[in-house]
Amino acid sequence: MRAMVLRRVGPLSEHPDPLTLEDVPLPAPKAGEVRVRVQACGVCHTELDEIEGRATPPSLPRIPGHQVIGIVEAVGPGAPPELSGTRVGVAWIFRACGACEACRSGHENLCPFFEGTGLDADGGYAEYMVAPSAFVYPIPDALDSVAAAPLLCAGAIGYRSLSLTGIRDGQPLGLTGFGASGHLVMGLSRHLYPRSTVYVFARSATEREFARELGAVWAGDSGEPAPVPLAAIIDTTPAWRPVVRALEALAPGGRLVINAIRKSDADKDALLSIDYPAHLWKEKTIQSVANVTREDVRRCLALAAECGVRPTVAVYPLEEANTALRELSQGGARGAKVLSIG
Repeated sequence: MRAMVLRRVGPLSEHPDPLTLEDVPLPAPKAGEVRVRVQACGVCHTELDEIEGRATPPSLPRIPGHQVIGIVEAVGPGAPPELSGTRVGVAWIFRACGACEACRSGHENLCPFFEGTGLDADGGYAEYMVAPSAFVYPIPDALDSVAAAPLLCAGAIGYRSLSLTGIRDGQPLGLTGFGASGHLVMGLSRHLYPRSTVYVFARSATEREFARELGAVWAGDSGEPAPVPLAAIIDTTPAWRPVVRALEALAPGGRLVINAIRKSDADKDALLSIDYPAHLWKEKTIQSVANVTREDVRRCLALAAECGVRPTVAVYPLEEANTALRELSQGGARGAKVLSIG
């Protein structure tokens, strides 16, 4: 089968084509697993973190990709035979132990044995992949495969971030950064909190224009002051300076939810500018987001199908994955990027 393979990590500026197109053996499903013939796979900023060494796979080579839609082609021993022939998704959560305290309490995203698709196990930048049958999701008929792919991470982690804000309908919401996750959060929030208004902070003029087109009542640069104090802000940027700016924009009692695996070291000195009265006083809180649970994925898919939330996507063939990644690293995209594979 064809796959885009990562064999070494390093800065994209030094290796602009980090993945190589290779013919690799067809994976066989083990006990409890299924083999999926991949139709589409979303391209995520987390792949850049893997490629550039901020979230290095524990072993190489590795096939990235964790927003996967495809057809179950083979079922391993012990996996439900009725999955054969069905269309399923594979998300960032590849496996959790199911037995630890975190898993038993509904927080499998915090499992110490958590495995990420495309990080700890081969993912969907390929014609086929295998996954545990307990960690695949039926895809609603209302969602086509290309549109469904970004919902498995950008949408699901956005849904989790939105839930963690604790926002109430009618309260103003801020989004710092407006990429794949941000534009889906806006769509989800308009259905979950129809009376709330959305304010967007983004460096890119293209992203700001896109946000206004999708219904933001205001869109400004990340350094601009918001026109009103915000009850909650979701930050999806890879930098620290927007975090400090977001804290300034919060209303008393407001919450900043940081939706990022890694933050760049380039501007970490921005944290030294945090001033307690200006940024944290009056019971403002900072909440991080770690991974997703299977329930996050299920709820996001169901909500998107029911309410008509669809990502704006740019589509690439499998062999142009490097192009998609380079463009993603440059920022300023409108929506999500998806590899169309089968």
